[in-house]
Amino acid sequence: MTDSGMQLAAVGFGTDVWWLILLKAVLIFAFCVVMTLFAIWWERKVVAWMQMRIGPKYTGPQGLLQSLADGVKLALKEDITVKGADKAVYIIAPIVAMVPAFMAFAVIPFGPEVSIFGHRTHLQLTDLPVAVLYILAVASVGIYGIVLAGWSSGSTYPLLGGLRSSAQMISYEIAMGLSFAAVFLYSGSMSTSEIVAAQQDTWYAVLLPVSFIIYVVAMIGETNRAPFDLPEAEGELVGGFHTEYSSLKFALFFLAEYVNMVVVSSLATTLFLGGYLAPWPITAVWEGANSGWWPFLWYFLKVQAFIFVFIWLRGTLPRFRYDQFMKIGWKVLIPLSLVWLMLVATVRALKNEGYEQSRIVLWVAGGVVALLLLSILWDAVTPNRDEEADAKAAGPEPFDPMAGGFPVPPMPGQQLPPVPRRNVRKPEPVGAPAAAELPADRTEGEA
Repeated sequence: MTDSGMQLAAVGFGTDVWWLILLKAVLIFAFCVVMTLFAIWWERKVVAWMQMRIGPKYTGPQGLLQSLADGVKLALKEDITVKGADKAVYIIAPIVAMVPAFMAFAVIPFGPEVSIFGHRTHLQLTDLPVAVLYILAVASVGIYGIVLAGWSSGSTYPLLGGLRSSAQMISYEIAMGLSFAAVFLYSGSMSTSEIVAAQQDTWYAVLLPVSFIIYVVAMIGETNRAPFDLPEAEGELVGGFHTEYSSLKFALFFLAEYVNMVVVSSLATTLFLGGYLAPWPITAVWEGANSGWWPFLWYFLKVQAFIFVFIWLRGTLPRFRYDQFMKIGWKVLIPLSLVWLMLVATVRALKNEGYEQSRIVLWVAGGVVALLLLSILWDAVTPNRDEEADAKAAGPEPFDPMAGGFPVPPMPGQQLPPVPRRNVRKPEPVGAPAAAELPADRTEGEA
């Protein structure tokens, strides 16, 4: 992107009149609430279609008002506070989970500069030189609401759900941040508006496909959505961190979850899909596709595509086991992000030195092939360990399910002891005397 383009992207922030700033803040809040209601209805409809059901139908046209009716019902239900809860933290936790989700939208660009009541302004509340880091910081604060909700409930299952959520945030936030670093190297900025302006020619999802895939996986884990919804595993934790919540406080957790879905979808749109810029086929035939209010439509459609991915995964994939889920984060995503970031930094450094693109690609591809050959050679030379063979020969590891005082399931490689069963006698043939009636000196065969 040229210097003039970066200057144009930064102009217009911090100069709006107070009522225009307030109006944009109210519109962003209304947009988040409406998107939440629409996403809930859309999820129920899509999953119903997948399962050959009808879904919401009678509350409003095609059931569009069903989400609003559910929200009103939750707000009017009895608000119950469990006796063993820490009441102050118990009440604050849903608010802590909800507020950061709305705060993240302050730096999301919805469109270019437009005219509102005769005033020229950007379709963005504000922008910062470190806007993406601001979003990461705000999203990290939101996890405290879930952890505090699980701890303050005074119950075992909510506490386990809160601990799981904190572990997810730590592992998947690292991979997410590393995927952003590649975008920063290409755009030369952490400002969201400048990152969008830098994608006028090519989207970063095309230039940085590995970063895009890593972010998509990490954002699903970050929002605790299926198949990574371990903090809410109904079969294990009843309902997860919000088991002991009811009424409006329970609704706030739902609001925070769906607003977070829109936040991560908006961030993916901004960093990898050109933000509010129209896709290539449209820009090729229509010069005004990126002017006026039309860019907001392209932004909305891209966000809806990501929300459909959330719904699609929930309707098709089973929940991961917790060890599988953490293995993906620590042993796959983070190492892959580090290797990919090194490759991207190498390519950018060579390009800045004036090397040709074809030579850079040849050198990088040669380095990758050399690493693969070295890894294959290492596996061939290194002697195989017979630990698995010894473990199989020794048989399954002895396991006592009641060693801790309460029953626990076996780990992989362990086997439950055989269940003692009552000896059932075979039925006697008709007409044969019972065993008690046989004389002591005669055997059953002689009888």
